[in-house]
Amino acid sequence: MQKLKNNVLTRNNQKDILVDYFFTKNDQTKPIVIFCHGYKGFKDWGAWDLVAEAFADAGFFFLKFNFSHNGGTISEPIDFPDLEAFGENNYTQELNDLQFVIDYVTNTTFEFSDEINTEHSSLIGHSRGGGIVTIKATEEAKITNVISWAGVSDYASRFPKGEALEHWKNTGVMYVVNGRTKQEMPHFYQFFEDFKTNETRLDIQKATKNIQIPHLIVHGTTDPAVPVEEANELHAWNPNSKLQLIENADHVFGAKHPWNETYLPKDLEAVVNATIDFIKK
Repeated sequence: MQKLKNNVLTRNNQKDILVDYFFTKNDQTKPIVIFCHGYKGFKDWGAWDLVAEAFADAGFFFLKFNFSHNGGTISEPIDFPDLEAFGENNYTQELNDLQFVIDYVTNTTFEFSDEINTEHSSLIGHSRGGGIVTIKATEEAKITNVISWAGVSDYASRFPKGEALEHWKNTGVMYVVNGRTKQEMPHFYQFFEDFKTNETRLDIQKATKNIQIPHLIVHGTTDPAVPVEEANELHAWNPNSKLQLIENADHVFGAKHPWNETYLPKDLEAVVNATIDFIKK
């Protein structure tokens, strides 16, 4: 198996993007799977490498990447050494990053173009990334499957309201403490301004209702971060979707960071197997 970590995708006048490729090199074209991490996430979090290996073993070309403003850097892709970039992130930035990755990997100049089948491209998004891939699936005709893992059903409700919103506007920055790293992570007010400017595009309900391709929604029934009710909403908005509930699973399906085991936690293994079966069908 090829595990090609930390490849740099350079962009003109924009921050570069760091990607990993996992695949079995056999000169046979493979369906593409692109994975998007969630809020305060990164491509090397927890068991994501083991997830990548499982997809590669199942015959896929698996790509995962760091959003350009997730707080990591090219030289330090794990955790959040660049809090300034984190504060400058927003949803449209992540959609633009994902579009760049899709265009890069499906272009005939891609260095592994002989290993991929560009007519079969799936998006997987975890948590906040679930909303990103749902929206992108309605914008990009190259995508043939979309999968949400513990995905959110809306973005608007996650912003502060009332006095808290006014305080954010007046100070220009709002801080969220990272429970694991103990960093005070900034959100600049541009995050909210960008959302309001692009609110129609960033409407996950609208996007979900417009999905025309196979759509899988996977969620843990005891998710403390994104309640399972949000998965039920997504499924109701697209009755043609498949809803797969993992009983008693949490937001990260039993994983944690760091994940030092050589095997997937059982809940995440169930998620991976369900997703592989869904895409192969």
